[in-house]
Amino acid sequence: MEREQIRERLASAASMPKDVVMGASVVTLLGDFEVCIENYRGITEYTDSLVRVQTKGGQIRLTGRGLQIEYYTNDEMKVTGKIRTLEFIDGRNRE
Repeated sequence: MEREQIRERLASAASMPKDVVMGASVVTLLGDFEVCIENYRGITEYTDSLVRVQTKGGQIRLTGRGLQIEYYTNDEMKVTGKIRTLEFIDGRNRE
C-alpha cells in the first residue's frame, strides 16, 4: 500500500498520468451500451450476459444483455450491449 502512495505522489509531482505510472486501468463508459477498458491483463470470463476482465488491481465485472467484445488488443478492449452493472473487485481483499 505504501508503494502505491509513493507512485501516486510521483505521478502528481511529475505531472504524469496515474494510469502510466501506476499501471491503473482506464474505464470509459458511454451511456449504458458501450465500455472501453485500457490497461487490462486478460479476459477471464465471457458470455453474452457477463464479462470479467483481470486488471493489475483486481477484476472488472460487467453484467448485462447481448454483451459482445467488439475488439481487443494487448492494451484496450471495447464491450457493447445493454450494460446493467459495472463492478470493480479488489484483488487484494476478496469478499
